[in-house]
Order: sequence, then structure tokens, then C-alpha cells
Amino acid sequence: MRVAVVGATGNAGTALLRALHQEPQVTSVLGIARRLPDRSADPYRHAEWAPVDVAAEDTETVVARLAELFAGADAVVHLAWLVQPNRERDLLRRTHVEGTRRVGEAVVRAGVPHLVAASSVGAYSPVDDDEPRREDWPTQGIGTSHYSVDKAAQERVLDELEAAHPELAVARLRPSLIFQADAAQSVVRYFLGPLVPVQILRQGRLPALPLPTGLRLQATHADDVADAYRRVVVERASGAFNVAADDLLRGADLARIVGHGRLVEVPPAAVRAALVAAYDGRLVRADPGWLDMAMSVPVLDTTRIRTELGWAPRRTAAQAVEELLAGMAVGQGTRSAPLRPASPRPAGGSVMPLRHRGDLRIPDSMDRELFALYLSDHLTGATAALERMELMTRSYRDTPFHAELAEVTEQLRGQRELYRDLMDGLGVPFRRHRQVAAWFAEKSGRLKLNGRVVRRSPMSPVLEVELIRSAILARIGGWQTLREHADDIGLDPDQLDGLIDLDHRQLELFDRFHAYLRQRAFRGRPLAQPSER
Repeated sequence: MRVAVVGATGNAGTALLRALHQEPQVTSVLGIARRLPDRSADPYRHAEWAPVDVAAEDTETVVARLAELFAGADAVVHLAWLVQPNRERDLLRRTHVEGTRRVGEAVVRAGVPHLVAASSVGAYSPVDDDEPRREDWPTQGIGTSHYSVDKAAQERVLDELEAAHPELAVARLRPSLIFQADAAQSVVRYFLGPLVPVQILRQGRLPALPLPTGLRLQATHADDVADAYRRVVVERASGAFNVAADDLLRGADLARIVGHGRLVEVPPAAVRAALVAAYDGRLVRADPGWLDMAMSVPVLDTTRIRTELGWAPRRTAAQAVEELLAGMAVGQGTRSAPLRPASPRPAGGSVMPLRHRGDLRIPDSMDRELFALYLSDHLTGATAALERMELMTRSYRDTPFHAELAEVTEQLRGQRELYRDLMDGLGVPFRRHRQVAAWFAEKSGRLKLNGRVVRRSPMSPVLEVELIRSAILARIGGWQTLREHADDIGLDPDQLDGLIDLDHRQLELFDRFHAYLRQRAFRGRPLAQPSER
């Protein structure tokens, strides 16, 4: 079987790649994502890859590209979904609802016989009891939750697709919350934000856990959800399937997991009011709709997938939650953009963790203070370059270069971490004031008007690329310097040669992007023609 997975770099997608790699009937997997992962790392190295943004503005271009990629596939699994940017409803709706419609149209156009889509417990209509609901419970969603509203709208898209194309087997999985350790930092990033002190989890268990009265939680480990998708794909099953672990966690259960068993129950209205204030004040990233959904979704009855497909969870909900919390304590993640860890290890491309031969050292023959300052300056430059690349990746999502820019952003993140690792290994100071200064300098540079006051100048992209090219050339010089002294310092010269080659490939990309921008900046042409989106 050949399987295409749309949204293969996220929580469920990463777990599904592991499951499909272990399935004898699956002979090849095509991963499709807006931002490509580190294709040398597990489980991503076991798949072919193609960049597609299902939310790009030109529908026909997206559908045509997807249909081309889907050709010859036996099944398409559609997992693409955005949690953030939470406040950009048009983008979220275009990704979730129109993205599903585009995937479905491409599946039909390519003649794929089986579509498997990721729905959710959030698609169900609200309840006020704990009676388990089967798949025939209405899927009208919870009106105050944009996630739930979009999941319900996605269900209608799938209904229409089934009605219009009875020859197509359409399955939809409605799992509970999906947890795994590698998704821990993404939960912090997408729902909590940098101001929530999750580091307190490193100090041990919490003395007490405040929770809204009446909260109950179903959760499933990502590997168990992936096993459900695998079974649906292999059996070419159709229809809806609930997926959840056996145990239902209530406040007291969560308190035992997180703390010492002491639960402080808070009226849900008070919790919601606090969450509204925190969200409006941009202290947290989860809006109150997530709480509304948590308090209102039904308990899932999983009889159908157990009896028809033989699925059973291998881990309890409590174990999934425990694993997630342990991962949050250390900022755990993996080598894809959605799941990147708190202190990112290299991701995207051939950047690998720092390799050295024995102990790192600065030999007596070198000026220690001068060399430490040199490394600090390169770390400062890497910080500014990464900030600029993150901006460019967001700004140019509708150009033909978006996927490559996103991949370079992850490469730069990893290259910066190599400098951090090296300086830490050599015991030289980071000079954090320089990193802060670089951050402010990069942000201040965005204020340049370049001849425009109320909108961004078309000249700005050209200057940005020229700036990044200069930064890459400087970084090549840094790797060359380290290569020159690799034996004395204790570094692996082969890794440094690889980093130099990687930066030369980045230069080639930005040469192409610069040529593309030069043709448009001074002639009034838009960055993205409809045929290029």
C-alpha cells in the first residue's frame, strides 16, 4: 500500500509515521506538510516528503498539486490542522474547513479510493452528563469554541463528499485529547505561552491542583491513536470511529497525577472569567472556548472500533497525562517545526548535535578571551538571523519559496544551538546582553519605512534577502575558523565541513529567491502570482 499523510509533522502525524513504518502492508509513505521536518531523523526519514500549504490562497493550484502528489496512493490520511495563530479566524477556517474540502477534491481527482480524516471529540454537540456517546451523537459542535465550530464544519464537508462520491470510502476518527512526550513543548507553546511557569514541574509535584468543578477528561496516547489510524487504513474502513483510552480522569485523578492528591475545586464560571482576563491580557494563548469545550464534550463510547477493527489502547489516559507532564517539565519535543523542543535541538536539514572528540578545550596557544568573544559574536549574529528568518517565513507563505524558507528557519535554529553547545562545552560566557541587543536591533530594523508609511515597501523583501545572504557568508566564515582549529579545540572537522556545505546550499536558495524578488520589487508585480501560489 502507498499512503499519503497530509499534516505529517504534528502530534498525530508523527506518531502515525511510526505506526505505518511498522506495518508490513504499507510499502511507501508520502508526508505532506507546510513546513518540512528534519528528514534525516526518525520517524521522518522513513517517508518521502513534499511541501504543500492547504491554506494557500489559490484553491485550484493547491488542489492540482495535491492531486498530483496523491496519484497512485491507496489511501490519504488528512491530519492538517492549526491551533495557532488563535486570533486569526480567517486563516484557521481556511486551513480547517477549506483545507479539508481541497484535500477531498484532490483525492477524487486523483482517483484515490480511501480518505481518512482527523475529526475530534470536539465535533460533538454538548452534553451535561457522563453517559458514553457512540458515533451517532450529533456533531453540531460547541458554539463558543472556534476549534469545535471548525471540527463540526469539517464534518459537513465530509458528509457532502460522501454524498457526492459514493465510490469513495470516507472514514473519520474522533479521538479524545492526544498526548505524548514529544508533543509536550508544543502544548506549552500553543496553549500556555512563555509566561506560564511550567518549569515548576521540574521541582517536583505540585502541593495542590486548582480545577473547575465537574471537569472530567478522556485522553489517549498518540501511539494508540496512530494504531487506530493504521487499522482504518489497512482495513479500508469507512464511517466514524471514536478513539479513547479506557479510564475517565476526574479532578481527583488529575490531582494525584500532578500533585499530592490535593484538589482545589473552583466554580467553572470563576475559572472562565480568569481565563478571559488572561487571554485578553495575552498572558495565555488558549482562549475561553477551550475551557467551554472541555466542560461540555461527551464521554466517548469506543465499542465500534474495538469490535470491528480489534483496536485496544495499550496505555491508560493517566499514563498519557503523566508522560506529557514529564515532557513539559523538560521542554521535550522532536525534529519538526510543530513539535520542536523548548531548547531546540537541530531540526530541518543535516544539522546534527555537536560532535566532538573527547573534552572540548581552548588550548593555551589561543587567546581565550578573544576566542570567547568571537564565539559570542557569532551567537549574536545567529540570534538576529533566526529572528529575521522567522519573520520572512511568516511573510512569504504565499510564494513558491515558503517551504524552503521554513526549512532554513529550522536549520538556523539548530545552527544557533550548536554555538550554544560549543560555548557551554568550552565554559565561556554567553554574554546575554549581546543576545538581547541583537533581538532589539532586529526588531528595530523592521521599522525602516523604505519609502512606504502605511504598508510594507516592495523593496523590503529584496533588502531582507541581501541581509540574510550576508549573514550566511559570515556564518560560513565562522565554520571555516572552527574548522581551522578543530583538532586543537576537539571538534569533529567532518561536521564542520557539513555545516559549510549546508550554508552554501542556503546561499543557492537565497540567490534564487533574490532573483525572483528582483523581478517584482520595482515593477509593481505581486510577490505571488496565482499560478505560483
